[in-house]
Amino acid sequence: MIYKLRHRTTYTYESFTTFAQCVLRLTPQSSGRQTVLDTAVTVTPRPKSMVEEIGPFGERMLKVLIDQPHRSLVIDARSKVDLHADLGTLLFQSAAWEDIRARTYESTILGADGPASFLYPGERTPLTAEITEYARASFWPGRPIMEAASDLMRRIHADFRYDPRATDVSTPAIEAFEARRGVCQDFTHIMICGLRGLGLPAAYVSGYLRTFAPPGKTKLQGADATHAWVNVWCGDDRGWIGFDPTNAILAQNDHIVVAVGRDYGDVAPIMGLILTPGAQALKVEVDVVPQD
Repeated sequence: MIYKLRHRTTYTYESFTTFAQCVLRLTPQSSGRQTVLDTAVTVTPRPKSMVEEIGPFGERMLKVLIDQPHRSLVIDARSKVDLHADLGTLLFQSAAWEDIRARTYESTILGADGPASFLYPGERTPLTAEITEYARASFWPGRPIMEAASDLMRRIHADFRYDPRATDVSTPAIEAFEARRGVCQDFTHIMICGLRGLGLPAAYVSGYLRTFAPPGKTKLQGADATHAWVNVWCGDDRGWIGFDPTNAILAQNDHIVVAVGRDYGDVAPIMGLILTPGAQALKVEVDVVPQD
């Protein structure tokens, strides 16, 4: 499946700003599950410098510096991506989760493809007894890891309410867990906390999800959004498999990966600094359009 992506972010300032510096993670990366056919990022006003780098987990980063007066900042990212991530009939032929846990500590792969970087707690994904015990209910002895992870994913989907007003980007995972509500970022952090609490590697994935208009309705331009889900390491033979607890589905040919990290802090689409007095407004428009 080939998709055309458009992610347009507009910042509008009450007063002129003369300085803006930001890091953009808006460019998908090619991998075994997807191939980037074309990509471009345009920034207005024209930056003094734009430097592309590869981050610690393989993500493509664009460092932008603007030093001219402006009242608005527009970041327009466009890509064309071919997805070929069908997991096929071998989906649930996986080892017991205890075996995967043991293999984690035996693995000698230290890069982004290995489990080591995604095993330990972080600021946004601390280990908490409550979340670990919640996850443990899906991981009874000897259960295949993909079956157990799928069960945890479905339980989060069933037990938690999607509520954009309940949390924000800085809400701790335990608060969203106790409230039993939040958005994709919260559900992803909660699932990661539970898996790592059991000694299993789990990564935060940022990207896009193909959505569909209601029956009889036309899909609105710019109505899609960024999305987040969980990658679970299922051993050297199966590698990383994506689980989407917000929708209770596996990440296959409707999930487009932009960046993978330990938590949201590693993959935030736009992070940076501006110098300006007064208020600012933010508008984000995202389109995910299938081409075949």
